[in-house]
Amino acid sequence: MGENRDVGTPSSSPRPAAAFRSGFACFAGRPNVGKSTLMNALVGAKVAITSSRPQTTRRAIRGIVHRPDAQLVIIDTPGLHRPRTLLGERLDSLARSTLTEVDVIGFCLPASERIGPGDKYLAAELASIGKTPVVAIVTKTDQASREQVAAQLAVVGDLGDWADIVPVSATAGFQLDVLSDVLVSYLPPGRPLYPDGELTDEPEQQLAAELIREAILEGVRDELPHSIAVVVEEMAPRAGRGDLFDVHAIMYVERPSQKAIVLGPRGDRLKEVGTTARRHIEALLGTRVYLDLRVKVARDWQRDPRQLRRLGFYD
Repeated sequence: MGENRDVGTPSSSPRPAAAFRSGFACFAGRPNVGKSTLMNALVGAKVAITSSRPQTTRRAIRGIVHRPDAQLVIIDTPGLHRPRTLLGERLDSLARSTLTEVDVIGFCLPASERIGPGDKYLAAELASIGKTPVVAIVTKTDQASREQVAAQLAVVGDLGDWADIVPVSATAGFQLDVLSDVLVSYLPPGRPLYPDGELTDEPEQQLAAELIREAILEGVRDELPHSIAVVVEEMAPRAGRGDLFDVHAIMYVERPSQKAIVLGPRGDRLKEVGTTARRHIEALLGTRVYLDLRVKVARDWQRDPRQLRRLGFYD
């Protein structure tokens, strides 16, 4: 690093103090380094789905942190990786374009994993973006010993000339307030960008689709999640029933064999997924939900431009 600082302590702000700050931060890093979990913890609500599977995030999702002195809009992006499909190329392009449009970048690296070539490559790429400050965030400190965390902080410090380095644990709540202060310190003075109380600008229909996909991600084989897409075709109150929402969704896979995996014996796995997803959608909407969930085959949709557009993954 360019200078020594107390770890986890915000540096003096590069801008003069203001009554209120507002702006955008983006979390970047390899897949499955805890970006979505961290954003949810800072926002204080589930606005992005999480999973133990890598490459869970497929869209740039905004979560809004409301503070008396600031409004911090966090953009959770797909993990940067070497694409193997057209979908992967578009997700990688989305993540990289987002990095150029924010006020501060949070570079996430887990405390419990060794720094690899991918991390070093991303560190060099982030350093080349320009004047945008980059805060190195050592995530998942609850999964490492104090000695491991200290060693990781030293290694991360040698990766680049970071604006700050902050160790955190989203699940344990460790230093989330410190991280929020650090990110806010790099925002420009300005008025709130979103109404008070609004936690995300994602449409409810898209949030429901993501909750369904999250439910299936934890219940299938490791190689299958990347082949799954979910589209909510209709979501509306049932006529004459103010206490019930009808949600009609289709889950797309690429092979008939994958459809069999999702369905499970006698359709048991799909029923379990539907029960879990319905419970989360009811929490989202605050009302009872009837979920009609079906599975269809869309062959090689990850590599087909036309099908990607139909499923909502645009150029």
